[in-house]
Amino acid sequence: MKRSTLRAWSGIHTWTSLICTVFMLMLCITGLPLIFHDEIDALLHSHDWQPAHPDGPLLSLDTMLDAALVNRPDHAPLFMSFDTDRPVVNVTSGPTPDAASRDMHFASFDRTSGNLVPGDEGFDVMHFILELHTDMFLGLPGMLFLGAMGVLLILAIISGVVLYAPFMRKLDFGTVRAQRSPRVKWLDYHNLLGIVTVAWLLVVGLTGVVNTLKTPIVDTWRTHALADLTAGYDDARVPTPQEMASLDAAVAQAEAAAPDMTLQFVAFPGGSWSTDYHYAIFLHGNTPLTSHIITPALVDARTGTFADMREMPWYNKALSLSGPLHFGDYGGLPLKILWAVLDVFTIVVLGTGVYLWGVRRKREKQGGGEV
Repeated sequence: MKRSTLRAWSGIHTWTSLICTVFMLMLCITGLPLIFHDEIDALLHSHDWQPAHPDGPLLSLDTMLDAALVNRPDHAPLFMSFDTDRPVVNVTSGPTPDAASRDMHFASFDRTSGNLVPGDEGFDVMHFILELHTDMFLGLPGMLFLGAMGVLLILAIISGVVLYAPFMRKLDFGTVRAQRSPRVKWLDYHNLLGIVTVAWLLVVGLTGVVNTLKTPIVDTWRTHALADLTAGYDDARVPTPQEMASLDAAVAQAEAAAPDMTLQFVAFPGGSWSTDYHYAIFLHGNTPLTSHIITPALVDARTGTFADMREMPWYNKALSLSGPLHFGDYGGLPLKILWAVLDVFTIVVLGTGVYLWGVRRKREKQGGGEV
């Protein structure tokens, strides 16, 4: 490689790394507990709650929706989801059907009685960490900014790989010159851990960038892929809960259309995951991979007429797969532990990169040469 080319790649690696390092450090530090989000939540929110009638029949979804609306009479229903290990229905509501996430209210209900399931009051540390990691409390602008930092990270990784080959020509793989100066020792650690984590970091970086595009992806799907389903509703308004057809009947139609799939959640009319006029009933597959790919059935919310069930476009599938892959949520606890170890390695790579840049700047000011 020519010296000028090497210098160009070095400049790309240095400046892309420096610009994104602070934010990547924040994402790695906040991402570490998020890898174990389920396990930490189980510890923080553990209680001895039992359903009112453990062996009793489950109440209908319409009854559960009514209970949620009684609990929040000034709200519109946005989402309904279901616990997998207990008879609990979760309802997210908001002051308007298109309410922002900060205005949403989440409540859980016992499906054997309709009563509220007691939640943990006070500060939710995991929710705080998740919001910081996702958008730095800035909403869509924060997500897109972190996506841009992710693109810089990918450029830093690619340029680092390009620089690694000529650097290691005279050294065996994994060499750490511990007897040399601290700068040389940490440079070797930086290069070793960087090349060890390169594939993982590319995967996490790419999936992270995809995750930051969630809002544009969902908006594109809603506006374009579902446009034909809203053609006849030009002058209609979002139906109120009192005007909506039976939710149980709508879900039954969706499940009949896909008997080999499992109900995951319901999006009500007016929200980002549905049209202004339909229930969007999302189902998922039953294998480790297809359980993360959701397929919506659309049912007219006023008449209860089944509209269509259609496969999500490729960009929605990429979004569905990116979230679990980003946090290592495919292979149980062993994979999460591996993700955590690689995350710690990445923190070391980022930290040593800043240290090496600082040492280099100091040497340049003093007029020293390279070691």
